[in-house]
Amino acid sequence: MSCMPLIGVIACTKRIGAHSYHIAGDKYLRAVCSGAGGLPLIIPALPGLIDPDSLLENLHGLLFTGSPSNVEPQHYGGAPSAPGTLHDSARDGLSLPLILRAVALGIPLLGICRGFQEMNVAFGGSLHQALHQVPGLMDHREPQDAPLEVQYGPAHALQVQPGGVLAGLGLGPEIKVNSIHGQGVERLAPGLRIEALAPDGLIEAFSVEAAPSFALGVQWHPEWQVSDNPDYLAIFQAFGEACRKRAGLC
Repeated sequence: MSCMPLIGVIACTKRIGAHSYHIAGDKYLRAVCSGAGGLPLIIPALPGLIDPDSLLENLHGLLFTGSPSNVEPQHYGGAPSAPGTLHDSARDGLSLPLILRAVALGIPLLGICRGFQEMNVAFGGSLHQALHQVPGLMDHREPQDAPLEVQYGPAHALQVQPGGVLAGLGLGPEIKVNSIHGQGVERLAPGLRIEALAPDGLIEAFSVEAAPSFALGVQWHPEWQVSDNPDYLAIFQAFGEACRKRAGLC
């Protein structure tokens, strides 16, 4: 019997020429394999055509990835987005209800960047749409013209909160993470526990308190070169372990 759990990776939609495509970033798929020890399955963003319960019957975990697009503000009562903001209504339509259903059924899930923000919105929270315009908050965006190694390199410290999921994975009270996001948590949803804070007080990780299985969201990108960073790897390994337990493997 294979010991690789089947982990769904939520796709984004993108128009290339005259046609729409469903895509998932290579770095996320590789992290599922090398970090979580899972078999990634790209889930197309087809709300209305994919039944969440039927989908979840066949999966052992879910990864909600980062994306160039942002959650449409109508889902959290926010003001209209600034002109030129990228959205993905199809992904919103699948991800937001799927997060709630997956948690209710005990399917392990990990949300990264946009996925972290989706989790907060799905449970009733709201988002800052432009962190660099909020007094007292840092500019959390990456340097646009820098090479990827710099963009995804350590950007700031995080204060890991005691007694939570991250601390339980062996992460120290302070870790260094990358920072590649323009939006962030404004109002934390009910039922989410703060796991880590940026130096400016921005929430950068949370867990779902009542979840029967692993349910963690992180604002940074632990998928980046996951095997080379012990803190990032610990997150994916714990996620993979929960997925294997769900599958009854090993």
